[in-house]
Amino acid sequence: MLNQSQLETYQDQGHLTINGFYPTETVSQVIHEINLWAEQTRANLSDEDQRWYLEQDVPVGVTLFRKLDNPIYNRPVLRDLIVTPSLLEIASQLIGDRLTVFFSQVFMKPAKYGGPKPVHQDNYYFGPADEDRVLTVWVAIDNATVENGCLYYGDGSHHTGVHQHIAPANEPFNLMVPNEVAKKFPMRAAPVDAGGISLHHGSTFHQSSENNSEFPRRALAMHFIPQDMPLVNPALDYDLSVVVPF
Repeated sequence: MLNQSQLETYQDQGHLTINGFYPTETVSQVIHEINLWAEQTRANLSDEDQRWYLEQDVPVGVTLFRKLDNPIYNRPVLRDLIVTPSLLEIASQLIGDRLTVFFSQVFMKPAKYGGPKPVHQDNYYFGPADEDRVLTVWVAIDNATVENGCLYYGDGSHHTGVHQHIAPANEPFNLMVPNEVAKKFPMRAAPVDAGGISLHHGSTFHQSSENNSEFPRRALAMHFIPQDMPLVNPALDYDLSVVVPF
């Protein structure tokens, strides 16, 4: 469980980083399973899927995954490796018992071509009935550094509620906090070592930069909510048939 100092940091800043949460062997197993999943997926991508799952700003002939959706539902091996009793204990400590992962993602952020993600709040995407009972657990699969696109957080931004988001031109799914709102909370880098985790409140401003380094910045994100809590105003459509209760 989190100690008192960690709890106070999370409650005050809206995020908390814990290095060394998973052993090196587990990280290696996760990488193997993600690589296997990507290869199995690659051959079956429709044109629409390619626009969603692949990096677009790459040289002709280069195919690089941007993300893969719902690993906790789709890949039991990843579920068993990642959703440990220790992790569930922390999640329950922060948002209560009888939880579900209703959405999860693998972010590939490939070397040299991994794109940025603008400042946003998960709660705007999800539209939960209780904004304080959404927890994102972000697992570093590689060392996440400033150079390869680690997360940045706006400390304390979760205390201001959920703000209206806008979408950049030609990117209707890339919702973002308007700059005039985001600039009120200077973003602070939160690097984390492979095997570490970063926890954040559903209303915390966060972003990541592009990856211009020679190293990938893979991560697995899980979004926890109580099993009995509905999403009342989600900005996007979520398939609630793929939720995983714990």
